[in-house]
Amino acid sequence: MRDLGVGFSYLMQGQRWVFRHGRWFGFGLLPGLVTLVLYAAALAGLVAGADDVTSWATPFADDWSSPWQGLLRGTLTGLLFALGLFLAVITFTAVTLLVGQPFYESLSEQVDRTEGGRVPTSDLPLWRELWISARDSLRILLRVAFYGVILFACGFIPVAGQTVVPVIGFCVSGFFLTEELTAVALQRRGVPFGERLALLRARRLRALGFGVPLVLAFLVPFVAVLLMPGAVAGATLMARAMVPEGEAADATAPGAAAPQPPAAPQPPAAPQSPAAPAGATPPPVHWPEAGREG
Repeated sequence: MRDLGVGFSYLMQGQRWVFRHGRWFGFGLLPGLVTLVLYAAALAGLVAGADDVTSWATPFADDWSSPWQGLLRGTLTGLLFALGLFLAVITFTAVTLLVGQPFYESLSEQVDRTEGGRVPTSDLPLWRELWISARDSLRILLRVAFYGVILFACGFIPVAGQTVVPVIGFCVSGFFLTEELTAVALQRRGVPFGERLALLRARRLRALGFGVPLVLAFLVPFVAVLLMPGAVAGATLMARAMVPEGEAADATAPGAAAPQPPAAPQPPAAPQSPAAPAGATPPPVHWPEAGREG
């Protein structure tokens, strides 16, 4: 359980770091603000057009009398907006990281620089980094959707569906949110997607201590914008601890040779008699004489 506190401490350290470096805090706010405006416009458009969508989807209810037609279409409109809001919450971080890739890369590098030691940098072009980030974010969203379907089905279990299942849902979301945020620093260190997941699984409680409080805070979009720079800084601090400077980082770099196991010790060679000089005559062999009878 101690690792839960360790993960939460990284989150707090990241928030303190950005508040001590106010210029980087403002710099890190820009991608979140841009994404927030885009999402707000999309949700406003959904609200404006939700009635038309539900009317188009339920032509069979055109001849229904009041209040049944309004009740059906009003319920579907509410469900449509709830679905849009849910998708906005679970995709906000991924889209913000994608939009702010250059911003958060610079922020993460600055955290490495101020903390001392090696500052890994990516030699990939920007389009390649964006492609890798988008591909990995899609992998995360597919996993979240998979677990979401399972948890939705488990939600119909009496008692457990209303108590245990929501807690598990927050834990799943927190784990994958931590993966997305640490990916900014780990990708610069050359750690591929599968190894990033393995690193976090080995520190599952630490990942939950970092990610679950963020999931709860990110339910309020504006709070998510304010916390995002500190979340990236804290995730960088966590990544520094997960991939120690030197041997571990180098071993995971792209194209790095796999470390070879030490050679097994060889048994000592048996002592050999000194060789006779070339051309030397071998010493005569003296055979014992046979005894005489009588």
